[in-house]
Amino acid sequence: MAKADRKGKDMRIGFIGLGNMGAPMVRRLVAAGHNVTGYDVMESAMASLSDVKMNISNDILTAASKQEVVISMLPNGEALIRVVESILPVMSEGACFIDCSTVDISTTRRVAKLLKDAAIHALDAPVSGGVGGAVAGTLTFMVGGSEASFAIGNPLFKLMGQRVIHCGIDGAGQAAKICNNMILGVTMIATSEAFALADDLALDRQKLFDVVSTSSGNSWSMSTYCPAPGIGPKSPSDNNYLPGFSASLMLKDLTLSQEAAAIHGTPTKTGQLALKIYQEFVESGNGGTLDFSAILQDLASRAKDK
Repeated sequence: MAKADRKGKDMRIGFIGLGNMGAPMVRRLVAAGHNVTGYDVMESAMASLSDVKMNISNDILTAASKQEVVISMLPNGEALIRVVESILPVMSEGACFIDCSTVDISTTRRVAKLLKDAAIHALDAPVSGGVGGAVAGTLTFMVGGSEASFAIGNPLFKLMGQRVIHCGIDGAGQAAKICNNMILGVTMIATSEAFALADDLALDRQKLFDVVSTSSGNSWSMSTYCPAPGIGPKSPSDNNYLPGFSASLMLKDLTLSQEAAAIHGTPTKTGQLALKIYQEFVESGNGGTLDFSAILQDLASRAKDK
């Protein structure tokens, strides 16, 4: 397989999926001097980048053709399969396809095989850090794929993120992501339950934060992405829970983790319970409109109603 090993500026990059995550990632690639062609099924997403010196294409094949690297940020595995099957005939041999979506591991490995059979490098590189991390360039990339493929993608990851971990073979990045987000879902619920309990115990929320954020109960959900408005660093809770990472996306990731656990017979009782709690929250109409940290609102309101 030929190697697309240029690591400097002005690489030809196709970017498919210009939504809340993809758009700020594109901005950082363009700012670094790369020649980016973007595509999205939503015209509004493409229009949001009209101020950026890049190419916008209404045709996905044009966005992928003759590129050294193609990056995707898509909503699910079905969309990923459709995209790869459509662009595969026009991608250059030796190019690298990097998928930053969060999808099931079996789909990731199926896609990797399709690409490798066509002499194209494949990387699964889901991210953590949300929209804020994408804008600030502080994302964490969890990457699966060969060493040769990783060498192509790594310089780009470093432009879009702060931390890059090569987790292993095809699918290893997705495995790391669903494990991470299972922990995240569980800890956000536990953190929110602690605030609800503090309310009932007449303990000031700021005092709880001051204690927990410097004690053994601390977590990212508490100290960085606090679900209680006006406490800790600025987070979606300070903006009426406008999604940085929506509750519906958390539900998707928890579902992926529990599907994987079921396949392998791994007992994940707290993961199962977290899935149930977010499923109820999303089904109540909060999935796409509220951040996953808004689970605190739901728990606190239930406590008041008891």
